[in-house]
Amino acid sequence: MILDSNSERPIINYPCEWIYKIIGNNIDKMILTVNDALTNIEHELTPSNISKKGKYYSLNIKLIVDSEVMRDMIYKKLKEGPAIIMVL
Repeated sequence: MILDSNSERPIINYPCEWIYKIIGNNIDKMILTVNDALTNIEHELTPSNISKKGKYYSLNIKLIVDSEVMRDMIYKKLKEGPAIIMVL
């Protein structure tokens, strides 16, 4: 990722490896959302953190994205998941 000298928006060369971090409150529903959003897209899903009280979970999703359109589409599908509070 390179920053364009004329703007603050980074220049991303596709295809590239991308990692999403999702935070939610139901690990099983989070995994179902990931599997639904990434049907036929090879990805690696790994646990990240659990909050001190065990109420929130985070997962990392690593995959190759082919374009900004694909990256944004996946973000939107993950964000719409009922158990997902935040997508980073």
